Amino acid sequence: MNTSPDFSDMTLDELRIALAPEIAASAIFDGWNETALVTAADMAGADPDIAKLAFPDKPLGGRAMDMIEAWITSVDQQMEAAWPKEKLAELKIRERIRTLVAFRLEAVTDVDEAVRRAMSIMAMPQNAPRSLQLGWRSADIMWRLAGDTATDYNHYTKRTILAGIYSATLAVFVNDDSEGKVKTYEFLDRRIDGVMKFEKAKAKFTGRDVELPSLTRFLGRLRYPSR
Repeated sequence: MNTSPDFSDMTLDELRIALAPEIAASAIFDGWNETALVTAADMAGADPDIAKLAFPDKPLGGRAMDMIEAWITSVDQQMEAAWPKEKLAELKIRERIRTLVAFRLEAVTDVDEAVRRAMSIMAMPQNAPRSLQLGWRSADIMWRLAGDTATDYNHYTKRTILAGIYSATLAVFVNDDSEGKVKTYEFLDRRIDGVMKFEKAKAKFTGRDVELPSLTRFLGRLRYPSR
């Protein structure tokens, strides 16, 4: 039975997400550009002209960022489907976060060169604000899946710290030639352990109502609306 998606029946938004994994696979060889887009459409059986409508050319590498964002969104959606709140609730909080980050790494293990190329594009000055927002969004989704309901200052610090951990782990990931990326997972475990120790120390010496208004307002600009 043919289980290939019907691209002709998709909206452009749906097509972006559906094509994103194929684009990432093509980006290993071609980079995040029109060549990768057309190759991905051909491989997936989608109309290349419609694919170009979904990802129109933009100045300053805007099309590349659109493709990268669609790919990140596809990973977010895969993660949410694989690890709903109810399933994660069986784990301790540390293991919930570790599991979600590990899932994201496993989802891109075979396309780590595409990750490397994407990170280079995201690091460009014109893309930095959007890249921060994307990192914040993924961290927010992870914390929500992990059951976090904080709305105070901790809401922002948790997501900022997790986005930093994930970004740093990806930097290790793309340069890790150890079998099974074992060095990457060791790095991830050390970073999470360090945060857990910090949180315990903070809880011991400070109250839960600690607030830094100016920092909170700044981080609030990066926060995405509730899903």
